[in-house]
Amino acid sequence: YVPWVHLDDVVGTIAFCLDTDAARGPVNVTAPEPVTNRELSKALGRVLHRPAVAPVPGIAVRALYGEMASIVTTGQRVVPARLLELGYSFRRPDLEEALRSATS
Repeated sequence: YVPWVHLDDVVGTIAFCLDTDAARGPVNVTAPEPVTNRELSKALGRVLHRPAVAPVPGIAVRALYGEMASIVTTGQRVVPARLLELGYSFRRPDLEEALRSATS
């Protein structure tokens, strides 16, 4: 999985946390629906009107990055549970729409 978030929601979550007394401690500033690297690549390909790149084999990533390859090959399925619990409403929760916005 690849955590992602649109800049509008980065700014929005910071403002929300500053204005919300119950927002204390750490929060995950990520989109509410995590996506896989494959989903991200396909969405980016559609938005840029280019073919999605074939995935790089894990062995090649491990050869290039060594011990740090696990960050790239395993990913993190991060969700903004605390923000959702506090009632934050994401402005751009849809990956493809967020990418279109960021590229326009």
